[in-house]
Amino acid sequence: MSFNGSEGGTITLATGKKLTEAFKSAFPTQVKGRFFGKDKLNQILNQQGCNGIRMYFGLDANGVMELVLCGADQNENDMLNVIMDLSIPCPTSCGTANDLNR
Repeated sequence: MSFNGSEGGTITLATGKKLTEAFKSAFPTQVKGRFFGKDKLNQILNQQGCNGIRMYFGLDANGVMELVLCGADQNENDMLNVIMDLSIPCPTSCGTANDLNR
């Protein structure tokens, strides 16, 4: 199989709520989410041959869940020239409470 850039899909708010609630129930002490600015995401996506972003789960030195992002090409290979972390956690930066971040 190869990536064509259209992988993934949209879900309903109800499905998103169910998924995030299950995560929070299983990992009550972890952050709820992470934020990456569009300029940083575009650094990955604008690489020659990049068809999307792969996200790996990681743990920092304090045991807090992190996301490590890199590009992936059409052959499903990681592109390791631009690797992102240093995202903004929720909490503390969650915005207005909604069904995904309560």
